[in-house]
Amino acid sequence: MEAPPNPHPRFNVFGRIVEVRRAGALWQAYRVGADGKRTPSGFVIPDFVEEHELAQFLEDLFHESASPHNGDVYRID
Repeated sequence: MEAPPNPHPRFNVFGRIVEVRRAGALWQAYRVGADGKRTPSGFVIPDFVEEHELAQFLEDLFHESASPHNGDVYRID
């Protein structure tokens, strides 16, 4: 049996871990440190972005952070 999807998806965003939570109609984004602690991300995800669009949104927002070693954004939960 397959596990249900994480209600708080995490993404590898060009080598950095970002957790996204839905709070009512708003998205809240957190950076996740190596110790697992979350801190507010400092960027905004518009409320009209759907969950299935999050990886593409994050890639578009942070594309300048791409490098030959960290050139992708993907869900990791």
